[in-house]
Amino acid sequence: MENNTWLVISSHRSEYPEPITFAKGTPLMVGERYEGEEDWQDWFFCQCAGQQGGWVPAPLIEWLDKGQARAREDYTARELNVQPGDQLIGHRKINGWIWCENAERTASGWVPLANLRELHEA
Repeated sequence: MENNTWLVISSHRSEYPEPITFAKGTPLMVGERYEGEEDWQDWFFCQCAGQQGGWVPAPLIEWLDKGQARAREDYTARELNVQPGDQLIGHRKINGWIWCENAERTASGWVPLANLRELHEA
């Protein structure tokens, strides 16, 4: 856990109202690798029983055989909606994103690292 403070420098809004969420050991069907201009390396579109698919970072995927995998740990693809000026507490960086909580600790989710600037204590 990092627990660093971050300042939002550009807004982010989730495009996925029903993020994929699963527990460690959940069987996954792995699809396409994310290809975009952002520096979001090694994200794969995965599906699991009973919910819509979503993007999962490669380090959380235990590859088994030809598109079959299982989850290395608990995960949710929930994204945090943020506005410039918001302060966040960052916990874990992975593949161009960081898991954050708002300052009030009432909401949490993933935010693109490019939308944030780390605040250093004086």
